[in-house]
Amino acid sequence: MSVPYVISFANQKGGVGKTTSCVNIASCAAAMGQRVLLIDEDPQGNSTSGVGITKKSIKKSVYDALVDDAAPEDCIVKTEFENLSIVPSNISLAGAEFELVDMDGREARLKQFIDKLGDSFDLVMIDCPPSLSMLTINALTASDGVIIPMQCEYYALEGLTQLMLTIRNVKKLYNHDLSILGILVTMYNGRLNLSTQVLDEIKKYYADKLFSTTIPRAVKLSEAPGFGTPINYHDKYSKACQSYVAATEEVLGRIGIV
Repeated sequence: MSVPYVISFANQKGGVGKTTSCVNIASCAAAMGQRVLLIDEDPQGNSTSGVGITKKSIKKSVYDALVDDAAPEDCIVKTEFENLSIVPSNISLAGAEFELVDMDGREARLKQFIDKLGDSFDLVMIDCPPSLSMLTINALTASDGVIIPMQCEYYALEGLTQLMLTIRNVKKLYNHDLSILGILVTMYNGRLNLSTQVLDEIKKYYADKLFSTTIPRAVKLSEAPGFGTPINYHDKYSKACQSYVAATEEVLGRIGIV
């Protein structure tokens, strides 16, 4: 029985295109024929609304999976997009941090949930909250690889060092098989000196981790969540969509699926 390959999208800095990248790479991979489960582990629930699931319609969420051992079949919702399902999130997840504190094996609760999926999915993609919290540690403990979406600005570089340290600690303590799948540069504008300077700086230290695809700053990407559609359904001919398709092909190549 094959098990899904699990990828976390993590960055403790908000506003770096983490949810946008997670939703769109999940959707592009699903459109390429992969059976994808998106897990929205951010209490803001933006991945959930980004694939057209309303908060009111949620019966069981990732909160129930983490805190109450809810079964996968009770938490997974099929989206209207081919091959794409989600374990949705809502604001109740914010309380999970406190409830997990006293639980045995609290860092492995999400892993236990994913282990119950069997061979129902080829890929699981987790949208982490923008913090290095117990929720993020759960995601990293459950993952085979991490994708780090990163904006081209100097504050993002500073945060990267801290994130790398957290990943190293989780690898040492909880998940020896965890690897960094890659750093994905988002909101890139090649006409800005700052963008090219920061990109050069990332190349200097993390050249082997950097995806060759960069994601441009684009109005279409900002619009799509308002319609509850990923970019490959919202505007498949846009430059932003082409970039996410290329990034998805790189991801699948790195994990040996294509």
